[in-house]
Amino acid sequence: MELRWYDHAFAELSAAQLYAIVALRERVFVVEQTCAYLDADGLDPGSRHLWAESLDPDADPDADPDADPDASGKLTQAGTIQAYLRIVPAGAKFDEISLGRIVTAATARGTGLGRTLVQRGLAAVGNSPVRIGAQAHLERFYGEFGFRRVSEPYLEDGIPHIDMLRS
Repeated sequence: MELRWYDHAFAELSAAQLYAIVALRERVFVVEQTCAYLDADGLDPGSRHLWAESLDPDADPDADPDADPDASGKLTQAGTIQAYLRIVPAGAKFDEISLGRIVTAATARGTGLGRTLVQRGLAAVGNSPVRIGAQAHLERFYGEFGFRRVSEPYLEDGIPHIDMLRS
């Protein structure tokens, strides 16, 4: 699968990009995980948004990758969002920078894209300490990136979570 990567501040997102991001987050976190929660938590406007889209093989390869959909509603270059995370600045959620809403589309799971996504997120923040509120069953996965558990398990929206820190 050929991918195109994006890294934008909230103000740089087109309406179509924001819609696609929210659709993926809701599809996984609300529908798949049967978890009713408020996705619009106020952190998106101050965050950076990093994602990968599969390229549409029928799209114009010279089209603007940040273009809005054409009149038919089809994106002119980009395709479906396959993986996404947001980078929340220090002080907004935790004292440290945070990676959150880390999600991979069902069709891309098991391909290594989730690992690539986290690697790119960490590269984007550099050597700064990073804290995440991780679903507890992903402790080993995040441990592969140098995160260590720094809290006891707690329930967030009915799902066991732990705080993890990468110094």
